Amino acid sequence: MKHIDVKQIFEEPAFGGEVTVCGWVRTARDSKNVAFIELNDGTSLPHIQIVIDKSGNTNCDAEAMRLGTSVKVTGTVVEGREGKPEINAKEVSVIGTCPLEYPLQKKRHTLEFLRTMPHLRGRTNTFNAVMRVRSVLAEAIHTYFQERNYVYVNTPLITGSDCEGAGEMFQVTTIGYSDGFKNAEEYYAADFFGQRAGLSVSGQLEGEMAAMAMGKIYTFGPSFRAENSNTPKHLAEFWHVEPEVAFAELPDVIEIAEDMLKHVIGTLLEKCPDEMAFFDRHFENGIIERLRDLISHKFATITYTEAIEELKKSGEQFVYPVEWGLDLQTEHERYISEKVFGRAVFVTDYPKEIKSFYMKQNPDGKTVAAVDLLVPGVGEIIGGSEREADYDRLVAAMEDRGMDMSPYGDYLDLRRYGSVPHGGFGLGFERLIMYVTGVQNIRDVILFPRTVGGIR
Repeated sequence: MKHIDVKQIFEEPAFGGEVTVCGWVRTARDSKNVAFIELNDGTSLPHIQIVIDKSGNTNCDAEAMRLGTSVKVTGTVVEGREGKPEINAKEVSVIGTCPLEYPLQKKRHTLEFLRTMPHLRGRTNTFNAVMRVRSVLAEAIHTYFQERNYVYVNTPLITGSDCEGAGEMFQVTTIGYSDGFKNAEEYYAADFFGQRAGLSVSGQLEGEMAAMAMGKIYTFGPSFRAENSNTPKHLAEFWHVEPEVAFAELPDVIEIAEDMLKHVIGTLLEKCPDEMAFFDRHFENGIIERLRDLISHKFATITYTEAIEELKKSGEQFVYPVEWGLDLQTEHERYISEKVFGRAVFVTDYPKEIKSFYMKQNPDGKTVAAVDLLVPGVGEIIGGSEREADYDRLVAAMEDRGMDMSPYGDYLDLRRYGSVPHGGFGLGFERLIMYVTGVQNIRDVILFPRTVGGIR
């Protein structure tokens, strides 16, 4: 049906002109002579107010005043309070009725309650704003890489190799449970692919292969991790941004990560003023200023060894121990970014035992050319490295971890046929959204969260 987006009316209010809009009733007020409907069609965070003059000839069904009802309104755009456009209705017709037991009756529900109705929570102000921010950030990421000659590639979601080497993969099978096989080898041989297969935890390994041909690539798609972590920061299915760059060393990776993050956050602040004002009011007071401050300063850099020294001399009573060789926990990461530097900071050169097998080994024999970006208020938001480009060193790292190298033949071959220094990083898209909105639970920044015990 022909109609105009509500957002267009707010951006280009043609006062005096007649328009038709469609949407869902968010609130409604009725009196003897006039009625008001707050209508939202999903194209903007603000609702458009519909004014119904009951003393005139306006045709309005009583069911059109019910919350959740979808309606079509034709009327004249006029200037309302504070100069905002509203519509004097000439005709209001019901598209889809809504019963009185519509669950979104209150103006504000808890996020926990809204998780019980993923099919409806998109109609709330919070999820309207979250999904709009998500959309703008995704566009900004694509724009950043496309404007800098990166090739967007789609890496497989079904894979035979575990990128992280941690064994936290979902199994893909057409057989399912069966006791008709003598052993696992026989089971996998009879399965669809003739070998063990799983959902990809990362597109990095295949991304490296693409970068060895096209120079600069990025992937942006879902990743899957069967990690039994029921925390506010973990999902079983999440979206992953992973650039991979040939002829790049660790300092190049750091430069790209900083430039990209500043670009996408700057774009968000420019394109989503209403949404960011909403999050500033309701989720984290001062978040807009925090983000502006982040992108206005050069990010700091510190080695892992230096970070451990800072933590040890801090005098803080950390919950988790601080020792060289142990991974940094969120409390450590936040102390470094918030107390030591007061801004974003890259931590480099981690012990090789706590990082993945594919990271370039440093000359000291103890550390690898890894990097994590820590930001105030959250901790780690980006993880990356220069990749090991030497065949023998990579094989040795895999052997040290007791890895089965048979699924990695193609990956190892890259180091035999014109190997070059290369690197990249991974950015968890949902964690970025949490950071820029102040939303504290990752389940609330994706439309349908997949978590331990939850797949609604």
